Amino acid sequence: MKIPTQASTQQMLRAHNADLADPDFWQLPRSERLKAFALLRGLDAPVLFGESGPARRRRGAGRGFYALVRHADVVEASRQPRQFASAPGVTTPEPAGWAKAVFGNSMVNMDGAEHANLRRIVSRAFTPRLLAAAEEDIRAVAGRVVDEMIARRPGDFVPSVASRMPFEIICNLMGIPERYRPEIADRVDHASENVGVKRARLRVPGRGLRALAQMQLVMAKLARERRRRPTDDLISALVRADVDGQSLSSRQLGAFFSLLLVAGVETTRNAIAHGLALLTAHPEQRELLVGDFDRYADGAVDEIVRHSTPIIQFRRTVVTDCELGGRELRPGEKVVLFYASANRDEAVFAHPDVFDITRDPNPHLGYGGGGPHYCLGAHLARQEMKALFHELLTRSRDLRAVGMPELVDSNFDNRVRALRFAFEPS
Repeated sequence: MKIPTQASTQQMLRAHNADLADPDFWQLPRSERLKAFALLRGLDAPVLFGESGPARRRRGAGRGFYALVRHADVVEASRQPRQFASAPGVTTPEPAGWAKAVFGNSMVNMDGAEHANLRRIVSRAFTPRLLAAAEEDIRAVAGRVVDEMIARRPGDFVPSVASRMPFEIICNLMGIPERYRPEIADRVDHASENVGVKRARLRVPGRGLRALAQMQLVMAKLARERRRRPTDDLISALVRADVDGQSLSSRQLGAFFSLLLVAGVETTRNAIAHGLALLTAHPEQRELLVGDFDRYADGAVDEIVRHSTPIIQFRRTVVTDCELGGRELRPGEKVVLFYASANRDEAVFAHPDVFDITRDPNPHLGYGGGGPHYCLGAHLARQEMKALFHELLTRSRDLRAVGMPELVDSNFDNRVRALRFAFEPS
C-alpha cells in the first residue's frame, strides 16, 4: 500500500479546509466538517495532524495526533487497550497531573487492573433492584416533564425538556436531595460548556475545574451522610463498596460522581435535542415512528445517536509498536478516535448521511467502540430517550423544532445550546 507523503497530504487537506488540529476547522458548519471526514476516510492511512517534521523527530512522538476516522480503525483501537491506552487522558489536551491529584482521576482515563477494579465495583452497585427502580422512575419523570411542558409552554426545548429529563434521572438514581439540585445543575452546565472551541482557541475541560471542584464538595458531603445513614440509592451503594478490600476514597467517589453527572446528563441531553431536530427535518420518519412506536422506537434511538454522535472524539496513547490502518505507530504517539466520522463510514453504513430509523443493522459507535471503556450508561440512556419521545409524540400534536439547533463550536461534543420548538397539546 502506497501512503502519500505527509507534505502532500497536508497540502491537500489545507485546500479542502480539513485540518483537524486547526481551531478554525471546528467553527465550520457541521456539514463542511462531515465532508472533511469523508475525504479523510478515503485516504490510505490515518493522517498526522498538529506538530510534525523536524520538531516532531527531535522530541520523539511530538504533540501531534493521528486521526482515526474509519469505523474499523476506531473499533480496533477501542478493543486493544494494551496497545492504545486511555491514560494519561482521553480528552484534548490531557488533564494536568495536579488536577488528578486534587480532584481524582476519572475512570475514562484509567487502564488495566485499576480501571477494571473500579468498573467492577461500579457495575456491582447497579443491582437489579436499583435498575428496576430506575426504569420505573424514567417513565414517571418523562410523564412529569411533558406535563410541565404542556402547562408552561416554554420556548426553548433544551432547558425545559432535553436537559431536565436526564438530570432528574441521574439525581434520583444517585439520591441527591432536592435542595442540592439547582447548584449541581449550574455546576454541570458550567463544566460542560467549557469544552469546545471559542475565538479560534480550543476550550478544554480544565476551564471547568472550578465548577467540578464545587460539585465534588457537594458530592463529598453527601457521601459522608450516606456512610452514616445509607439509603437505597447509588451513592449509598458506592460508599459502602470497596475495591480489593480498600474503600473508595473521597477523590475516587468525587471523580466518578462528576463523570456520571456530566457524561450521563450531557450526552443524553444532546441526543434528545438532536432527536427532535431530526424528526422535524424528516417528517416521514416521524410519521413512521408515531404510527408504530413500539416497533420502531429502538431503531429510532440508535439512529438518532448515530446521526448526531453526541461525543465527537476521544484520544488514546500508543503503548507499543504497532500497525493500524496501514500506518506504523510508535509508543507515545497519540491517536484520536473520531466517532463522528466512524458513524458515517460508507464501508459500514449504506447512505450514511440519510436519517433512517429502520436502519438494520446499525453498529454505530455512539457509546464507544467496544472494549473495556464501552459506556456503562448506554442502557439507561436508551430507556430515557424512548420514554421521553413516547410521551412527547403521543401527548402533543405538531411537535416540531423551530429553526435549526444552536450548536456550541466544539471539537469534543456535539452540544446543543438552544433549540426553539412549538407544539399543540393533544
